[in-house]
Amino acid sequence: MKKIALITGSKGGIGSAISEQLVNDGYRVIATYFTGNYSCALEWFNEKRFNEDQVRLFELDVTNTEQCAERLAILLEEEGTIDVIVNNAGITRDGTFKKMQASAWKEVIETNLNSVFNVTQPLFAAMCEKGNGRVVNISSVNGLKGQFGQTNYSAAKAGMIGFSKALAAEGARSGVTVNVVAPGYTGTPMVEAMKPEALESIKAQIPMGRLATPVEVAKSVSFLVSDAGAYITGETLSVNGGLYMH
Repeated sequence: MKKIALITGSKGGIGSAISEQLVNDGYRVIATYFTGNYSCALEWFNEKRFNEDQVRLFELDVTNTEQCAERLAILLEEEGTIDVIVNNAGITRDGTFKKMQASAWKEVIETNLNSVFNVTQPLFAAMCEKGNGRVVNISSVNGLKGQFGQTNYSAAKAGMIGFSKALAAEGARSGVTVNVVAPGYTGTPMVEAMKPEALESIKAQIPMGRLATPVEVAKSVSFLVSDAGAYITGETLSVNGGLYMH
């Protein structure tokens, strides 16, 4: 029987790479897509040449607590188990705090942080009862160091780290690990579409002199959910080329 991994934000640059990596690792991936976006999700599914044994498209509004509770309970019943959760859904609504609208704050907190509760909580007890499970939350270097114009995003991504440490303590005796991957600047289509001079400015700040590849981030997730990562919990794995060293 294939192990099953639920991935939110599965269509994005990093999410796609994680989905492909876990499929290659032999997992059956439950790839969530936002309510009403089936055609877009199906286009991604076909573009990646997945089959239905490898990937199941699953409609879910990760900001809707009630919907997540209902739909994930049904999913658990249908699939029998969820072995891995990767909370990767995220948005940005950048702006200086002095000018930030309350809506920009709330949307980022809802999508990037509250979604972690909404998606993990309905599945966590079953993982503990089974005595095995992996939760990986995709944070950011900016959740560790902060970033000008991103008080909302930095707060959400830092919150994910605190959440993960606390949940790791709760899951440890039941064989459930909870970890964080905190990427730095990554060469997703969105980032690579930036003006060349802006990209060069970013690379100049990174000791390794380049962006991460989405595959490098995905490989980190792959390691943490594998048997090799079984004794690691409550940790934050930084994949940032030395951009922010403790």
